[in-house]
Amino acid sequence: MAVIDSHHHVWQVARRPHQWPPEARATLDRDFTPTDLLKEMRAAGVDGTILMQSLNDYEETEEFLDIAQATPWMRGVVGWVPLDNPAETEAALDLLSARGPLVGIRHLMRVGATPGFLQRPDVVQSLTLVARAGLAFETVPTNPEQWEQAFATADRFPDMPCVVNHLGRPPVPESGWEPWATWITRAAARENMVIKLSAGIALIQHWRWSTAQIRPFVEHVIESFGPERVMAGSNWPVVLIAGTYQEVWRGIVELLAPYAESERAAMLGGNAERVYGL
Repeated sequence: MAVIDSHHHVWQVARRPHQWPPEARATLDRDFTPTDLLKEMRAAGVDGTILMQSLNDYEETEEFLDIAQATPWMRGVVGWVPLDNPAETEAALDLLSARGPLVGIRHLMRVGATPGFLQRPDVVQSLTLVARAGLAFETVPTNPEQWEQAFATADRFPDMPCVVNHLGRPPVPESGWEPWATWITRAAARENMVIKLSAGIALIQHWRWSTAQIRPFVEHVIESFGPERVMAGSNWPVVLIAGTYQEVWRGIVELLAPYAESERAAMLGGNAERVYGL
């Protein structure tokens, strides 16, 4: 079974600039290309990847599909469409699916989205199209309101894989536990919700990668979701704020070491193949 990094990015700053927190600019404010990632993933024993949108930008998704078409080890793209415009979403899904390996849609709720965005009638209509297309839908919930939106979306579309990114931002730097642990339990109770074992910028801008520190949070996630609904992802290059690709991927493999071989294989690639229909 292939080892799949279910979550990474690429970008060219001259083409599409990003707005990074001040502490992240020195690391992230430069180009990151497929060639840069290839040497890292090969050294880590990773066979393929899922390229993730990093901006709520339709043209970025077009570009990413072109990159994936030219890069055989990029197995799929999770892109962006204008969910607040169902007609444009319908046209976009048709065009994008014909352009390359579109496997999911993600919307960054922290960027320009009002509370309750995913429950707006126009957005629900667009999400119906996403579900009908057989795509996954991904969110990065980091606060109570965003979690409630994720729950409501999963309940409304029980046949659509709803993927929580970055472990739902566990409170590792704060040595906290609640309410995050309850959010994880509530998410796991919904059979169509899946979670990524990855670290997002909301976590790593305050934390240096430590496998030991993150272990209890990962254990709670796997105990709640089961090994069949957890996907490993690096979040490269964002994760470089916290550690190297090799350090992070070795840490993920170490965190999964206590589980049976078949369970490790699922979390390290099999679940991504199934959820994304690779």
